[in-house]
Parts: sequence; C-alpha cells; structure tokens
Amino acid sequence: MLHKLTHKTMIIMKRILLIPFFMMLISLNGFSQDYELTSPDGRVEVEISVDGETHYSVYFRGDQVLDQSPLALKVRDHGTLGEEATVVNTSRQTIDESIDPVVSEKKSSIRNHYNELNIEFENNYSVIFRAYNEGVAYRFVTDFDDEITVESETVRFSFDEDLPMYFAGVQGFITHQESTYDKVSISELEPDTMGIYPTVLEISNGPKVALTEADLWDYPGMYVKSGGKNTLTSVFPQYVTKERQVNDRTVVAEERADYLAITDGQRSFPWRVLSIAEEDEDLITSQIVFKLAKPCELKETDWIKPGNVAWDWWNATNIRGVDFKAGVNTKTYKHYIDFAAEYGLDYIILDEGWSNTEDLFDVNPDIDLEEITSYAESKDVGVILWMVWKALDDQTDKAMDWFQELGVKGLKIDFMQRDDQWMVNYYKRIADKAAEHQLLVDYHGSYKPTGMRRAYPNVITREGVKGMENNKWSALPNPEYDVTVPFIRMFAGPIDYTPGAMHNAQEANFCSRFTRPMSLGTRVHQMAMYVIFESPLQMLSDSPSNYREEKECTEFISGVPVEWDDTKVLEGEIGEYVAVARKKGNVWYLGAMTDWNERDLELDLSFLDSGDYAVEIFRDGINADRHAEDYKKETQTVNASDDLSIHMAPGGGWVAKFEKE
Repeated sequence: MLHKLTHKTMIIMKRILLIPFFMMLISLNGFSQDYELTSPDGRVEVEISVDGETHYSVYFRGDQVLDQSPLALKVRDHGTLGEEATVVNTSRQTIDESIDPVVSEKKSSIRNHYNELNIEFENNYSVIFRAYNEGVAYRFVTDFDDEITVESETVRFSFDEDLPMYFAGVQGFITHQESTYDKVSISELEPDTMGIYPTVLEISNGPKVALTEADLWDYPGMYVKSGGKNTLTSVFPQYVTKERQVNDRTVVAEERADYLAITDGQRSFPWRVLSIAEEDEDLITSQIVFKLAKPCELKETDWIKPGNVAWDWWNATNIRGVDFKAGVNTKTYKHYIDFAAEYGLDYIILDEGWSNTEDLFDVNPDIDLEEITSYAESKDVGVILWMVWKALDDQTDKAMDWFQELGVKGLKIDFMQRDDQWMVNYYKRIADKAAEHQLLVDYHGSYKPTGMRRAYPNVITREGVKGMENNKWSALPNPEYDVTVPFIRMFAGPIDYTPGAMHNAQEANFCSRFTRPMSLGTRVHQMAMYVIFESPLQMLSDSPSNYREEKECTEFISGVPVEWDDTKVLEGEIGEYVAVARKKGNVWYLGAMTDWNERDLELDLSFLDSGDYAVEIFRDGINADRHAEDYKKETQTVNASDDLSIHMAPGGGWVAKFEKE
C-alpha cells in the first residue's frame, strides 16, 4: 500500500513540475498554434505555425527545404486573411484515388494520393494544405456572402541560404512567356526583375524544388521576383481598368486598379505549389499540377481526339513539284490534306492568312473553306483554324456556330499575352464555348498551364514556351534550351514547341531564314522531341515536300503517339541531357537529347516487359558533328536484361521504337 501511494504521489509531482515548463514554451512561442502534415510516404513534412501571422515550413527526409514562409490574402472590408489569425477548427483527410485523364499525357491512370489539413479561422476563411509524395500545396478558401475585392496576396518562399535557380525573366505583364532560362542565385536577382513560373531551385546537397501555381480561375496569374535575402516573392498583374488596342492582336493595359480581382466571396483560390524532386528526372514525371486541378467539367468527351498535325506557317507553305502556285490558297491546303492522309496525320492547320485578322468572316478570296473542310473530311483529316484572340472575342458566338457548321475540329488562338483576371476568364469562356461546339483549343501567346486541361480536356495543348518558330529569326531555341524545358516548363503541362525540322544545322553553320527555316541541333535531336516533348496536339512543322524527301524520318515521327500509357525517365540533368521512355499499348518509344556537348549514355532497358523486342533506331551519323542532317538507321533485337550504349553528337539525339517480336 505504501508503494502504491508513493508511486501516485510521484506522478502528481511530475505533472505539477511540467506545468510551468509548458507555460514557458507557450510564452516563448507567443501562444503559437502549430500543426504538422506529412506525405503518405512520410518523406515530405509541412509544419504550419499560427502566431498572429500564418507561416509554413517544408522538410524533405528530415532536412529543411523551405524556411518559415508567410501567407496572406488582403480582402477589402475583411482585413488581411492569414494575419491576426485565430484558429477555430481543423480537420484532416487522406485521399487515395485513381484519375483516368481524358487525354493521357504521361500515364493512362494517375494515382492521386495525399494527406490534407484544413485549418478554419475566424472571419469565415480557411487555408487548406496538401502533402503529396512529390510536394506540398496550399490555398485560401473564403466563405463571404457577397463579392469580394482582393487587394493583394502574399506568396513568399524563404530559404535558409542563397540558392541557385532557373530564372526566366520578362519585361512586364504583357508577355508571351517565352523567355529562356538563366541559372542565377537568388541574390543575383535585381529587385525589380520579374520572372515566370514554373521556376526551379537547387537545394544544397538536396533535391530540386519547383515552384508554380495550379487551378487558376477568375484571378490573375502569378510571377516571381526577389523578396530580399534568400527569399522569392510573388507579384500579380492588377485588374485592368483601361485598355488600349495597339494593333490587331495586342491590347495593353493603360490603367490598372489598386486591386487584383473582384470575385465571388465563396470560392477557392489558386493552389501555391512547391514540388520536390529528389532527382531531376522526377520533374518530368510529376503530375502534381494536374492532380491539384479541378476535375473535368465536360459531360461528353468522346469527341476529343488528340493527334499529329501538318502545320503550314513555319515552312511558309513552301511546297514544290506541283502544278499550282503554292501559298495561302485552296489548292495548297488540299495538298497538305493529301500529305496528312498519306502519313496518317489527324489534322492540318490553316495558320495566319486564311482570313482578315480582325474579322474572321472576311475570308481570303483564295481560300474556299467549305471546299477545304469537305475535302479534309473525305480524307479523314481534321481542319484547325488559327486566329487572333481579339477577333474571336469580338465574334465569339457567331464564329463558333460557323466553325461547327463547317466541320472545323479545332482553334489555334493566339496573342493573348496577358494573364490578368479578365484574360484568365477569357481562357475559360472560350474553352466553354469551344466545348459546346466540340472544338479543340490550342492556346498560343499564352500563359503557363495551371491545370485547365483537366477541367477542359478540349484545351489540348498550349504554347508559353520558346518554340522552334523562333528559329525563323533567331538562334534560339537551341539544344541547351531543348534539354531544359522538359524539366521546368513541361513540369506545368504540355508544350506546343512545334518540332520536326528536316533542315538542321550545327551552331557554326546555322542561319535564320524566315521562309526557308532550319533548326539548331541534329536531325535525330528533332526526331527525339516527338517522344520527349508532351503535346497531345503535336505539330509536324516542316514542308510536305521536305518530309517526302526524308521519307524514313517522316514515317517514324508521324507514327509516334501523342498520348501515353506510361512514362519513365531513364536519365536526365537540367540543361544537359535527357532520356525518356514512353509506352503506348505494347510498344515502347525511347528518345534522348543532349546539349551542345557530345555525350555517351548507358540506358538500362529493364522498363521493358518480358520477351524480345525488335528495335528500330535512329542515331546521329558519324559526321553529324559537321553536318547535322547526318543520321543512321539500324535495327537490332533486345530484351529487358540488356543495356544500350548510345552516342550523341553535339546538339544530338537518339530515338527508337521497341516492338514485341
């Protein structure tokens, strides 16, 4: 009995002694309320602290990736959400589900597995955090009765040291978001220099970190700039109150409001995304932006047909060996249709010139649209029409009805070059209308992808990348850029880079030619893009005449799928080289590209299923370092236990198709 009383007394004494210890901790923390959230595999951890302000930190395998970073949303008449914050409730959930995308860019089935923490605050708002195995995201959710005016948003990413990053600078909010990437440290950024997302940072002795946003609706897009010591902060285009139309395609902001958006008071705001890639290759396979996006809004999607496209503009309709004058005319486009049918391409594009750029109904007299669309239908080829966004905005309903009546299959909409709230809403409005009329949409002159393609899978690809069209007037893009964008820009979504040049040059003998263009890097470098670059509407940008002269290469690239059941990145380093394997049905494709350095790789083929595979290979020819069009085609038999040794010339590539024997 004495023993039991003594033990009980000791427990009481311990509790009494602990009370002041805990009070001291509360005092030191300023009455902080702290929460933790971990990824399903336990590698990623988020620590959230509410001590008046709201901060979060991120850890990977126990090491800090993101230092305490504040978040806030200033709403007129409601104060600054996230500051002077009081938590009233929290809830948690775990989701583990499969998403079967309408258009499968990387995989036909995506595992969507995450842990979620919802922190509810006084003043009718909450902040939701999600932890995935591949990163972290958070968003504000408001529950106000009426419309609200968002004056500003604080999105900061703070690090405990000065990190190198891949920064794509822009001059202002009127931008096609086609900048190249400079590798600079945070401290090297000028205070007023602004860049586009996604951006990627290198953690010392750690992973890569990709920053971007997802699920952007009725709100302006986000840009990145220096936030001071070891910190990046975001900046947003304010609402446009007065515009000025400069020409047929450019409408600039002359005056802006002192707020970002007027929007519904009951809504979710865009996700702020921090993705963690243990290896560079993980940036290519990440689907976090797609997973965070709104689910499909369309009731019917069977009509959405990805495919390869014969494109006219890059090659300036330069066809030869025909008995008619080539140009923007009906006979030329029927020739493109014949070429598309011959090589199994799904579409042709009529780019600039088929109509007046300010009036879609003012059709070029040399063009008979009814004859072209009717002829295309007879050949099982679809027609896609290019147009300036402003003309479509002015004539939306009438034009959409007309396009559907003609049997047009898609629209290539160009030169928006803004992402303020109004323009972001324009993207949705057009996606909605296009879906009603069963039209695909390819946004050019566009901002980065933020997941719209999940909600509107008819928005099948977009630009926002320095594509090969730029080689008509400059020496960019080049092979170094080509092996950078898969890790950064493609992390956010598909890229309409428009590959397929049959005239290829090394750096020493390249020249820009607007009407008879060439590409930088080897022929096989171009061919490998069809495997490496994701675009469910993939262009063959060169002339039918050039393609027919290069039949071996054309037969290969025209047969590369634009949707994939599986994707595996075998090797890769940002800005240096990349090797990607993709599967469609029982067939695997493998593409590799290098920068301006020649390179040898050993590729492990264990991704293959059991059994022998017949492999069709295109590799750089022995003289590709001098004459970039030099290539060698060969065949061999391999299986999953084999390794393949490949050599790439400077600016070179390697590509192969693996079929079960």
